[in-house]
Amino acid sequence: ISNAVIYFHGSSGSCYSARRISEDMGSGEIFDTDKFFFISLSALGCPGSASPSTTGLMNKFPEYDVEDMVNFQKQFIEEKFGITHVKGLIGNSMGGFEVLTWGCVYPDSVDFIISLVSSFKVGGHNYALSQIMNNILVSDPDYNDGDYDLPLSDSLKRSLKLSSDAMYCYGLSREEYRNNMTNEEVAEAMAEFAEESLEEDPNDLIYMNNSSLDYDLADQLENITAKVLIIAINQDQYFPPNLDAIPMSKMIKDNKLLIFDSCMGHVGSNELFKIKDDLEEFIREFRDN
Repeated sequence: ISNAVIYFHGSSGSCYSARRISEDMGSGEIFDTDKFFFISLSALGCPGSASPSTTGLMNKFPEYDVEDMVNFQKQFIEEKFGITHVKGLIGNSMGGFEVLTWGCVYPDSVDFIISLVSSFKVGGHNYALSQIMNNILVSDPDYNDGDYDLPLSDSLKRSLKLSSDAMYCYGLSREEYRNNMTNEEVAEAMAEFAEESLEEDPNDLIYMNNSSLDYDLADQLENITAKVLIIAINQDQYFPPNLDAIPMSKMIKDNKLLIFDSCMGHVGSNELFKIKDDLEEFIREFRDN
């Protein structure tokens, strides 16, 4: 298999998150399934993969970082499919951390990389947000240093909801929250988001947040030899282009930077139709040759 393209999902996603680009994936589409062999895996540390909760190891699960997540997927596709060189890597949000790390650590094993609403480092408010979420969970007496009882106590469920509340306000753009939603709608959306968080496991969440606290590729991006497409959104509160995509584009040798507007902010990465022509131009070189 010489035409493999691997999709890497965000921190709250799974192998099914490739649907974010599904409108452009299919026979004859930009991501042509007749030309590319697509693989989407659930990342190390996530439900559906090896994680504190799925292995039953809980707080005895080994700590891991972004490079470990890359090695986990790289080893899997080598053992499962015999693939040692991939055509491309596509990473959304935290998945972008992985594809960029792959390009830095294994530069000769990939032809193109697409970074969607992501960055080369974790710092500032993103670092603080991960710490806040973790602190809420760890400070719950029922967390018990990660050795808690199942099913989760009402106290831990409440802490999971509070942790998700901290994350909710960054998902959409400031304009969407202020201009297109009433306060009642914001409150309702927060409640729904918090309810969904009950499907998560506290240890899984804490381990995932910890995995990227030291993520910083500033001194390694020059190692990337693949052609890179950096896609950013002006209204992204997690990764504002002026702090992330634009500086990153100046550190990578062969790259193209695309920035578009979306009231959906960080979660607007499924609106690739707004840059369809530019995306087609980038991918054509690898799809049609």
